Amino acid sequence: MPRIAGIDIPRDKHILFSIRYIYGIGPAKAKEIIEKANINPTTKADDLTEEELNRLREIIDKDYIVEGDLRKQVNMDIKRLIDVGCYRGIRHRRGLPVNGQRTKTNARTRKGKPKTVAGRGQKRGAKK
Repeated sequence: MPRIAGIDIPRDKHILFSIRYIYGIGPAKAKEIIEKANINPTTKADDLTEEELNRLREIIDKDYIVEGDLRKQVNMDIKRLIDVGCYRGIRHRRGLPVNGQRTKTNARTRKGKPKTVAGRGQKRGAKK
């Protein structure tokens, strides 16, 4: 299995899709990297020569922040927002959606399992 940036990329997929397994490389960056390295995007990752793999590794290491460094940078950015006490930081601290989504309904991924509140079942004026 080819290893790039500390990640074993899948052998049986095209290299364009294989390098997307690296955290921080999406569709656009993958295409850009493949073009810089002069590699055919439909080449399987297992069929790459050692020279092509080295070119890929070199381009990714030199030009892009990926994996651990990127995770660290993202966490530091979130920590900075929390420390500054801005709106986004407060939302992060409280575990609520950050980008303006509604929270009356939905938002379960961020808020977690629903907490049942007593007296919420019956509406005003409702008869038993």
